[in-house]
Amino acid sequence: MDSLDLQDIQGIIARGYGNLNAAAYLLLHIQDATLTKPWLAKLADQVQTSQDRPGNRCLNLAITYQGLAALGLPESSLSTFPTEFQEGMTEPNRSRVLGDHGSNNPQFWQWGGTHPAQPTVHLLLLLYARDDRQLAELVAELVEPFPASGIKLIGKLDTQPLKDEQGGFREHFGFRDAISQPLIEGLHPSRAPEHTIKAGEFILGYPNEYNLLTESPRVKPELDPHNLLPLGEFGSHDLGRNGSYLVFRQLSQDVVGFWRFLDRATQHADGSSNPDARLHLAAKMVGRWPSGTSLVQSPDGDDPSVGDKNNFAYHHEDAQGLRCPFGAHVRRSNPRDSLGPAPGTEQSIAVNKTHRLLRRGRTYGAPISDSFDPDEILTAQSPGERGIHFICINANISRQFEFVQHTWINNPKFSGLYDETDPLIGDRSPGKLGNTNRFTEPACPFRNRTHELPQFVVVRGGAYFFLPGINALRYLATLA
Repeated sequence: MDSLDLQDIQGIIARGYGNLNAAAYLLLHIQDATLTKPWLAKLADQVQTSQDRPGNRCLNLAITYQGLAALGLPESSLSTFPTEFQEGMTEPNRSRVLGDHGSNNPQFWQWGGTHPAQPTVHLLLLLYARDDRQLAELVAELVEPFPASGIKLIGKLDTQPLKDEQGGFREHFGFRDAISQPLIEGLHPSRAPEHTIKAGEFILGYPNEYNLLTESPRVKPELDPHNLLPLGEFGSHDLGRNGSYLVFRQLSQDVVGFWRFLDRATQHADGSSNPDARLHLAAKMVGRWPSGTSLVQSPDGDDPSVGDKNNFAYHHEDAQGLRCPFGAHVRRSNPRDSLGPAPGTEQSIAVNKTHRLLRRGRTYGAPISDSFDPDEILTAQSPGERGIHFICINANISRQFEFVQHTWINNPKFSGLYDETDPLIGDRSPGKLGNTNRFTEPACPFRNRTHELPQFVVVRGGAYFFLPGINALRYLATLA
């Protein structure tokens, strides 16, 4: 295996900067590329790499297809990027695949959408710091030269970490998050082979799970006279090596609506609340208890004492879905060893490895309850918006992010089900496929079904970004 060029790989691939609590994302539009490119050349020296852990603050940078064109990358190179990146997240057929219609329609997005009044997102700055004060200083330093650098700030997306008493990160519905992450071969210590993924699934220029190189964008040799880029296929120079693709989706969560729905669905016959049944249904829909413990590990109640909350599989432990329902969010988003044609075998795990995502997102908005207590949430007023800035890294957007979203999350017939999608983030109105607002819990002798699930999560913005290696950033700054 080729050793990884850590000094050329942006740091967000290697780590999620968990030691840096404060973060913000700046959405930028290039107004004058002749002014922007000198700024980009200087910024390339500040971009955090994967070689070292950051200190008190750091930044990474990603670019849309339109941003590459605005910088002057020629058509001969732009055409070598994958179709899904060229067309973008809001292309009509892609919106259908992703479930971005109805309330998720890009015409309603706050950024990155199709409304003609919205400026096009060209650049994304991902900023991290130890605390809010240092983050504010970093933002001010970076924003100050924007006017002189031909850059317009479209928006600043703030984040707010949600931590429980044990120091773990939660999302707004109240469940422990960021538990199941793939380990990159050659970068992370490999203690779990089933979770260790070849580097090429996340970083261009290295073998993927098929032992092939994922297709990488290229530059004609004469367009790289200073040889800033390594040699690539077909005598070209490799613009993609040590880079990746970053998917960003801003997902707004209806926290009060989520818990009120669960409360109504599990009431006693006299109309009074049943907190135990309410929590159990929530856990069934998520696939984990609030502590992060999987229902496979503890089907009857939460068990925070479970040490390794990622040490489980589905086929041998729960082939019938009696512990963790087939349609649960975590079982759809990562089916582990339950995939055909040979569930429960290394072959099944190998199939799953070709669709893994490296998640790097953060929550935003103030929590309704600091203790994540459903009883407090049920009676709370909920001004403001809250949710997740979903960010994932993948070398092949189509085979990884889009596959997971379309074939697992929004597939009404996933794992033998019929007419239902992911209970948390699934598409509730896929047209000809019928109603998908139900959730099935396999049980013996009779299954349980919950009907009329509303849309708990709504897309507020999003885009596909190229995450270049450091040398590629320097090359882009030299474009004529």
